[in-house]
Amino acid sequence: MVDESSESLPVEAQLAVAHSILEWRPALTIFLELDMRLARIVAGTSEPMLGQMRLAWWREQLANTPEHRPAGDAVLDGIGVHWQGCEHALIALVDGWEFMLAEELDEAGASAFAQGRTAPFVAMGQMAEASNASSVDAAARRWALVDAAVHIPDGTERRMLLDLASANRKAVRLPRSLRGLAVLDALARRSLRRGGRPLMEGRGASIAAARAAIFGR
Repeated sequence: MVDESSESLPVEAQLAVAHSILEWRPALTIFLELDMRLARIVAGTSEPMLGQMRLAWWREQLANTPEHRPAGDAVLDGIGVHWQGCEHALIALVDGWEFMLAEELDEAGASAFAQGRTAPFVAMGQMAEASNASSVDAAARRWALVDAAVHIPDGTERRMLLDLASANRKAVRLPRSLRGLAVLDALARRSLRRGGRPLMEGRGASIAAARAAIFGR
């Protein structure tokens, strides 16, 4: 089962990659492409069991060594190059998305989803030997929740995700190696101020992204 995709990353993700330093762009790109595929699996699943089976395939491949994974898939191949030894963080990402298959998402499930989606950024911070782990976690969690919320129609789940993200709105300064996350966090905080509007809606989005890329928050 190889989940081919010809879709490009969303604009905010492309900006995050573009504003990252050169050495971190491949790892960030692969993570965000995997995240996009997992999101598509969840969004396109009407039967939770079928979604769980598709997510389980990814979990199994990530648990394999690179030479035992099917070749020819851009994301899997990229993981073998840029995430070797840190696949546990991507497995946590898969686990996080599985919580979104629940018929009714509760606060515990939403928090577990955010924790899983945060894991790759935490791993990148560790790889970069960033000293402010709590800031990385806070920024990544905020983006994870807000980005999920903006793709959900108005309702209880959307409000819950935004409420969880709003629990900590304080801007954090991130290291140069994680300027991509700084961009996503700045856009997430802007979305929160606008009631959960799409991250790139309005003229100010590009300005917020550029400012975060320069100042790290």
